[in-house]
Amino acid sequence: MLTAHLPSGYVLARLAPEGHRFLMPAALLGAVLPDFDMLWFHFIDDGSIHHHRYWVHVPAFWAAVAALTLPVLAFLARALLAPALMFFAALFLHMVLDTIGGGILWAAPFDSGLYTLVEVPAAQAHWVLSFLLHWTFLLELGVWALALYLWRTGRCI
Repeated sequence: MLTAHLPSGYVLARLAPEGHRFLMPAALLGAVLPDFDMLWFHFIDDGSIHHHRYWVHVPAFWAAVAALTLPVLAFLARALLAPALMFFAALFLHMVLDTIGGGILWAAPFDSGLYTLVEVPAAQAHWVLSFLLHWTFLLELGVWALALYLWRTGRCI
């Protein structure tokens, strides 16, 4: 996914049954947080390693963080449990969306393979064009359309 992570977080928060005031910020942050690794990828690593191999794109890492964080919040700060659940749901949604055409380390640390549903061939001069002109980009447009619908109508589906 190139552009649909933020709107996917918006859709996720809008479809949530609970109206906690921190649900939307938690969903939006969780939906884009893994791609903050692009700063490291471009400015420090100089693109030498695929950014989906960094720890912020590893589901096992976030599952461990959630397994440690959520029980603590359930006992000590129950009011923050719903936003934390939303945050982790948005993180995992990010990785599910990246699995469509980008590949995610779903079996890490036991396997170093990037799992992807669809291989997007490098058919254009620039990799961004290859993604934009591939049929999977229609899925991104669908996420955007759903987010815009929910925003314009002010209601859930």
